[in-house]
Amino acid sequence: MMALARSVGLLALLVSVQGLTREQLFDYGIRVGDKILDSGTDSVRELELEQTLFFFKGKFDKVYVNTNGFISLAEPTGESEYLGKMPASFGMIAAFLGDLDTTDGAGYVYFRQDKSPDVLQRVAEHISQAFPSDDEIEPTHAIIVTWENVAPQGERGPGGEYRNTFQLVVANMKSASYAILLYPEENMQFGSTLIDDEDQPVEVGFNEGKVPGWFSWGSTQGTYYRITEDSEESINALAQETNSGRPGVWVYEIGTSPLFTSITPGEVTEVTEVTSVETVVESLVPEPSVPWIRHHEDLLTSEAPYEPLATSPEPFGESSTPDEPQHRYRYVQPQQPQNPQVLIIDEDELNVDVFSYNYETCSSNKHKCSVFADCRDYADGYCCHCKPGYYGNGKDCIAEGKPQRMNGKVSGRIYVGDSPSPVEFSNNDLHSYVVTNDGRAYIAISSIPSSIGPSLQPLPALGEAIGWAFALQQPDYRNGFSIIGGVFTRQAEVVFQPGNERLTIRQEFSGIDEHDHLLISTELDGRIPEVPQGATVQIEPYREIYQYSSSLITSSSRRDYTVNMPDGSVRTHSYLWTQSIKFQSCPHEEVLSAVPASQQLSVDQIFVMYDSGNQLIRFAMSNKIGSIHSGIPEQNPCFTGRHGCDTNAVCRPAQGKDFSCECASGFTGDGRVCYETERPVDHCQRGTHDCDAPQRSRCSYTGDSSYICSCLPGFSGDGRACQDIDECQLGRCHSDAICHNTQGSFTCQCRPGFHGDGFSCTPGSDREKTACERHREAAQASSSSGGFFFRPRPAVGQYVPSCDAYGAYEPLQCHASAGQCWCVDSSGLEIPGSRAQPGSRPMCIDHSVAPPLIGPTPKADISPLTPGANLLFSQSGKIDHIPLDGNRMIKDEAKTVLHVPGKVVIAVAFDCVEQMIFWSDITQPSISRATLQGGETSLLISTDLGCPEGIAIDHMSRNMYWTDSILDRIEVSRLDGSQRRVLFDDDLINPRPIIADPAYGYLYWSDWNRDGPKIERSGLDGSDRTVLVQDGLGLPNALTFDPQSRRLCWADAGTRKVECIDPFSRLRRKLTEGIQYPFAIVSYGRNLYYTDWRRDAVVAMDRHDGMEVEEFLPQRRSRTYGIAITYPQCPAGVNYCSRDNGGCSHLCLPRPGGFTCRCPDARDGSCVEQDQNF
Repeated sequence: MMALARSVGLLALLVSVQGLTREQLFDYGIRVGDKILDSGTDSVRELELEQTLFFFKGKFDKVYVNTNGFISLAEPTGESEYLGKMPASFGMIAAFLGDLDTTDGAGYVYFRQDKSPDVLQRVAEHISQAFPSDDEIEPTHAIIVTWENVAPQGERGPGGEYRNTFQLVVANMKSASYAILLYPEENMQFGSTLIDDEDQPVEVGFNEGKVPGWFSWGSTQGTYYRITEDSEESINALAQETNSGRPGVWVYEIGTSPLFTSITPGEVTEVTEVTSVETVVESLVPEPSVPWIRHHEDLLTSEAPYEPLATSPEPFGESSTPDEPQHRYRYVQPQQPQNPQVLIIDEDELNVDVFSYNYETCSSNKHKCSVFADCRDYADGYCCHCKPGYYGNGKDCIAEGKPQRMNGKVSGRIYVGDSPSPVEFSNNDLHSYVVTNDGRAYIAISSIPSSIGPSLQPLPALGEAIGWAFALQQPDYRNGFSIIGGVFTRQAEVVFQPGNERLTIRQEFSGIDEHDHLLISTELDGRIPEVPQGATVQIEPYREIYQYSSSLITSSSRRDYTVNMPDGSVRTHSYLWTQSIKFQSCPHEEVLSAVPASQQLSVDQIFVMYDSGNQLIRFAMSNKIGSIHSGIPEQNPCFTGRHGCDTNAVCRPAQGKDFSCECASGFTGDGRVCYETERPVDHCQRGTHDCDAPQRSRCSYTGDSSYICSCLPGFSGDGRACQDIDECQLGRCHSDAICHNTQGSFTCQCRPGFHGDGFSCTPGSDREKTACERHREAAQASSSSGGFFFRPRPAVGQYVPSCDAYGAYEPLQCHASAGQCWCVDSSGLEIPGSRAQPGSRPMCIDHSVAPPLIGPTPKADISPLTPGANLLFSQSGKIDHIPLDGNRMIKDEAKTVLHVPGKVVIAVAFDCVEQMIFWSDITQPSISRATLQGGETSLLISTDLGCPEGIAIDHMSRNMYWTDSILDRIEVSRLDGSQRRVLFDDDLINPRPIIADPAYGYLYWSDWNRDGPKIERSGLDGSDRTVLVQDGLGLPNALTFDPQSRRLCWADAGTRKVECIDPFSRLRRKLTEGIQYPFAIVSYGRNLYYTDWRRDAVVAMDRHDGMEVEEFLPQRRSRTYGIAITYPQCPAGVNYCSRDNGGCSHLCLPRPGGFTCRCPDARDGSCVEQDQNF
């Protein structure tokens, strides 16, 4: 039926209700921990429950998941005994009961148990919405079963392509259970299946099964609470109506304890109507129809309106009594008018706000493309396209010719031979390496026990998808990654001959991670024939045809292999292989338009081996993708793989057998030999320049190997020799002021008897008293009245501060009665760790040696910046620096300070005492350091590391702290890596950033555990561990502490906010929100600087108003990781471990108000730990 709509710039006002979509189902798939039901038409899997399920009057500790759209409370009988013959003899929750099929590799059944807070919260919201008068909805356990793309079994005729996706969630509480049924409208395409050659509607409901009869004599059929009837109207209503206030979502209370009366449906049958304004264009629009029940297609154009009708289910058996109220809802389809009319409304008569539909465009989504891709707008959206020299699907792009690495995990279970017990796989490591310019792939899986290792040798199919993704391309043909990128799901079925053993391989490819590695998750389930210990396997070359469609790729083949037995005999076997690959292409263009509908993968030079000594299974194979037709093979070396180009080069074919080798992006050379791109020598960074000291001059790199020297403000000279300018000789101060010259600057102070700022002095003593003078007067007045004004420490008598001639605090303050002295800063605050024992005096810095710089007085939480500071940040394989001029980044002088090829540098830290850079590498987990001026690097720690992601330096105590996100712990050592000690190894999941505050003795870190992110604090000795922030966090990746403002700030990649907190008052403040994906952050001066993965940038923001003030984009666009600040000299301060290691023989670990002596974990007898704090 066609409807003609005529309009030019006119609008039709329609009232619509938004149905459930697939994206609104509960998350499912391998990535969230789901198990997969065996493919079939009547497959069953038992699931032991972690919490009791209440169903009718019973309590159950296990359920059975079935292909046919239900879970049962007892092991189900064969499908012939219940399909079309309900009610069944066993208890059943039927979400969509019919003869369903998942054998074609496109449909799957996923299931899991879940106790995560976000899932339970969402479950509670569904139940509360359906039962608004119920209180205390607190689910503690959920069972989630998802039937995805299941097809009707049997002869499907013209409807054979129809598939359904739906979900069942069972929520368990302490004394009740609920069922939530979810039906996404666009994914419900059929409503009947063939049973005994008849097209019968599916059934939805709750079946109690057989129950004991009176006085336990025999059994009778229990209640069957049926939700649907044998009509297409009630089945269609599943996705279009509700009892929970949301179309397609149905909620029922299915069991209570200790008393149960009946199945209770949700109470909210009305749906809030959503008014939408749609533009009606002049076109012929075919009216959609959904073939729910195919032999009733003639009814689709004459339907009745929806009317909810309360009815009672037909009772079955004696257990259904008249006293038990039963409820059910049936629905009738809306009536479609025979002569549809289009409502035309003049714009002047339309009294509503009109909004045009905002299609997604590149302007707001460009960041979703790879940094090596261009974004292109289309009429109804955008697509990403890899740039020349790169290939992929635009979301994932890799350089042509560059080898590709893959990492992943393998889980599941496999039975070997006739063994009754399976071999379990639990996150076994899978690593792969592909030389893309010749199609050679290498795969290794670790921790494979000898009980199964030899029997896995016939299965290079475990890594075939990797070979197909990066196969050597023949002319006009494309490998998998160049078509669909790195995000896809693959399911394969292996049937061995002649024993008919079956194995299911399920793999989820999750794209390119931050280290340019492709991520793979693999699940195995089934049985394989046994290959004896000591036997070897040889696999013959094979060819396989891949069939391509818009979102599905399929293939099948037969593989032959021979087993060379330990006794010298040879056995020949084979297996049948089918697979399907599902992916999402850009919906706004036909991604496969230039790809042949069929391509052939040719695999040869297959090598398999089980390494029993290292418990590794290894596969290697050569892969080519090309035509399905036989013909003269391509002879050009670029297509045979025999070209001799470097592994980091791409082979460019020419006429005949001619070709050339071209180094991949990021490499240089003649193509036969390629090196990672080297830049000209930067003498400023290497320290090989002849400029004056950095306190007086600046070395500026100008390109190639050139540089210029210039004196800093306050100095004069040619840059190679700079002298301080004595501003006091120039008469800058007032005549009644005293001028103090300093290196690079000066200060002016009015003489005694005058007041002013030094540039203008007025006679008289009526100047405003200083803080020290006011403090002194108050203390003296308090002392004379017998009271006490200020007590930094409990003492006998009164402390009166000492002020100098200008009213400033003397750097050394003493308490005469207590006999103690300590150092204070210019504000009079005690410098932590400076208090001396009675009878001795600490060495304090004289504030008058370096008085404040002239000019406007900065805010109290800002300190003048030290010349020569730099930002350090890391990218994969290198550490760059950006000089800072005050708060401004000198972008044109940003250069690489350290190259570490082949490494992935994550954390960066700096020791201001020895001017050393510290960093962590996660490829071969290690922590290293090097001097800022270059030279040899020192490997500090390389053993017993999992993934060191954060480093903190206590420059006062000479200690280093780091987090390990795999071993889930925090450790400390000396700066040379010696004397390691685990500080924390409990209640940590994903610790990453870590910050030391050596002046006050605190340690801060964050844990971005998605189920419970938090920010914590302890003493630097591990004492007094406490959680500072736990609410309102998502992924707190980045953390920094500003010693001037005493604020702890963090950037959150989950909430996309930057926030700060006072760790002592716990006052919290949001600086900004809407940032993209921060990784690390550092505070300096007025700004916060953070690295951003999405922007591949270093971003500066004002830490007072949260405004972004500057962005730096590195020349090499890749993810930016750690960030740190370098200082030409250390900030002032000492702590209890600064001198003589606090008297400790090994580790001196400070804490607020004291320190602790500790031994390293590896003790040699020379360290004795007395468990005493000081």
